[in-house]
Amino acid sequence: MTTEIILQAVVTGLMMGLIYALIAAGLSLIFGLMDIVNFAHGEHLMLSMFSSFWLWSLFGLDPIFSIPITILLMAFCGVLTHYFLIRYILKAKMLIQICATFGLSIFIRSIAQFLWTPDFRNIDKPFLEGRLEISGMFIGQPQLVASLICLVAFILLYLFVTRTETGLALQATAQDRHAAEILGIPSDKMFAIGWAIGLGCVGVAGGMMANYFFIFTDVGINFALFAFVAVALGGFGSIIGCLYAGIIIGLVESLGGLLIDPSFKLLYVFAIYLLVVIFRPQGLFGRY
Repeated sequence: MTTEIILQAVVTGLMMGLIYALIAAGLSLIFGLMDIVNFAHGEHLMLSMFSSFWLWSLFGLDPIFSIPITILLMAFCGVLTHYFLIRYILKAKMLIQICATFGLSIFIRSIAQFLWTPDFRNIDKPFLEGRLEISGMFIGQPQLVASLICLVAFILLYLFVTRTETGLALQATAQDRHAAEILGIPSDKMFAIGWAIGLGCVGVAGGMMANYFFIFTDVGINFALFAFVAVALGGFGSIIGCLYAGIIIGLVESLGGLLIDPSFKLLYVFAIYLLVVIFRPQGLFGRY
């Protein structure tokens, strides 16, 4: 095994890790804001990929150019999810909240299978294709651009949450919604914004992955599982924790499959999840 092969695996892991991180950041933002786990997160990722596909199929828009439209569509989907479902279960027991979002995932997937069938689809001849050769390593252009755009989106999300007035209002609502309401911050509006931003992150990741991933109705399941692991590893509600956790997961998946056995690469990722749950349940950057 040569150094180039190991470096190739590291680069591949980093690129996938950045995508995992952005998907997990949307999930973590929603949980940190409302203490509700969105079990339909993978289905929302699937919707974003199908949005990019149909924009390409019907209007000829390449996924990289239709990203703004996909983000707006997913943000609108997040607002609808909040106002038509989540707001009614905010004060319900945790079991009801879990059943509601899990039921939403089944509903979205079933509707998608009914409308679009379980067939696999892909973007034919996308704007980004081919690969780059750097010091003996081969890097796919779609994967490279997707990871860089996800990194930029992650940085913008972090700056928005930590540096803007709306972002600080989101943090205040997450810490104590009743105190925030006393200070004039409308919690219901903040929750809707949180869902819009969370699914907007999924829109970026899904739109970019549509360039090189097969698009089908169950595509979001594995990514949702990795997102849950990343949120648990980074710390529930910690956005910056999702970045480190996503990169760790990407590297473990890639290097574990190369150095040990590729058929068990998912096992290594979930083993990390179990270790975190046992020895540090609050995650690397979690406070509780």
